Amino acid sequence: MTNNNITLAETEKDDLNAFFQFQLNKEASYLAAFTPKDPNDKTAYIEKYTKHLADPAINMRTIKVNDEIAGSIAKFVMENDAEITYWIDRKFWGQGIATTALKDFLKIEQTRPIYGRVAFDNYGSQKVLEKCGFVKTGKDKGFANARQAEIEEFIYKLSD
Repeated sequence: MTNNNITLAETEKDDLNAFFQFQLNKEASYLAAFTPKDPNDKTAYIEKYTKHLADPAINMRTIKVNDEIAGSIAKFVMENDAEITYWIDRKFWGQGIATTALKDFLKIEQTRPIYGRVAFDNYGSQKVLEKCGFVKTGKDKGFANARQAEIEEFIYKLSD
């Protein structure tokens, strides 16, 4: 890993513009799989995540590398379970940034258990979760907008 200074900052509304651009990357969107129906609808994207910023149940951070926005990470609640989500800009893949950011985030966000869900073929994200102590506990199927198909996803859990 290069000598990157990785920091987490509270997400601000201006950061959402960068996040929107990241999710337009076709390869990243394919791997994430569970994306908005229309990833090109910037207005809907900004409205949705602006509401998230105001929601006390959501803990959202901006991942910065050497002060440049490199991604996002958040805890949200779905069906009474705390879940983790993160997105790293394609140009920052393979540098250990997601792993470092998730480890740091889990020091701030101490809700346990906390779950992570990942597409069956998103090996990079599976490795990130495993390096951070998450254990694969199950599978589910869901409709992946980015693939226009139902796919299998793995469910990971961090207990402590």
